[in-house]
Amino acid sequence: MPSRFIEALTAARLPIIMEVKRSDGEGAELMGQRTIAEIVSQYVSAGAPCISVVTGRWFGGNDAMLEEVAGLTDLPLLKKDFITREKQIVAAKQMGASAVLLTAKILPAKTFQHLIELALEHDVTPFVEVVDQAELKSVIHPEDCVIAVNNKDINTREREPGDIDTSRSLLEATIAAGTPCPVSASAILDPHIAAELVDAGFKGLLIGTGLLRAESIAGFVQEFERHRAELRAPITPGASS
Repeated sequence: MPSRFIEALTAARLPIIMEVKRSDGEGAELMGQRTIAEIVSQYVSAGAPCISVVTGRWFGGNDAMLEEVAGLTDLPLLKKDFITREKQIVAAKQMGASAVLLTAKILPAKTFQHLIELALEHDVTPFVEVVDQAELKSVIHPEDCVIAVNNKDINTREREPGDIDTSRSLLEATIAAGTPCPVSASAILDPHIAAELVDAGFKGLLIGTGLLRAESIAGFVQEFERHRAELRAPITPGASS
C-alpha cells in the first residue's frame, strides 16, 4: 500500500516536516505561551505537508500531544519517540500516526530491521534515522521507508549544535540506498541552509527548533522559499557573482 506520509512529502510544494516540540535537548522551552493548537494552525497555514510530534520525554513530550494534534489536522503525522517494541507501533497508529521514528543508533541491527517489517505490516511508514554509512546499509525495504539523516548526536541527548555536513556527506549514499524520500533532520536553524539542502537533493527536511525559535513561522518559510527560488534561477551569462 502506498505510504500516505511519503506521498504527501514528495508531492509537496513546501518539503518541510514541521515539528511540534516542547523543549530542545538542553530542556529550553520552545513553545513559550503558544498552545499546540496555535502552532498546528500556523504550520497548516504555512503549507506543511506533514507534522512531526515529539512525544519523547527527553523533550518534554507525551502521547497526549500526538492525540491532540491528530484531532486538529488530517495531515500525515510522525510520532517521534524511541520505538523499541511492536506494541508502540500499534499504539502510535491508534493515536493517529502515519509514520514512526525508528532510530538505528539505539537498536541492534536485527531488532531495527524487524521493527521496519512490523511497521510496514501495520501500514505505518518507517521513518528510519541514520547517522553513518553502516546504519544506512542496515535499512531494509528502503523503497518503503523515509530515510532521515540526523545531524545531531543522540549520545549527547542532542545537546550540541549539530553538524549539517552529516547530511551533506550521506546524501548520495542515502539516495542510492533506494528511498523515495531522503530527509535531512535536526539542527536546521537557517532557512538559507534549509533551501540549500533541498537544492542539493533532499526530498524533505524535518525542522522543529528552527521554526519554533524563528520570529515567525511564516517568515521562516518565506525566507526559505525566496532563497530556494534564487538557487533555482538560471544563471545569466556575464552576471556578477
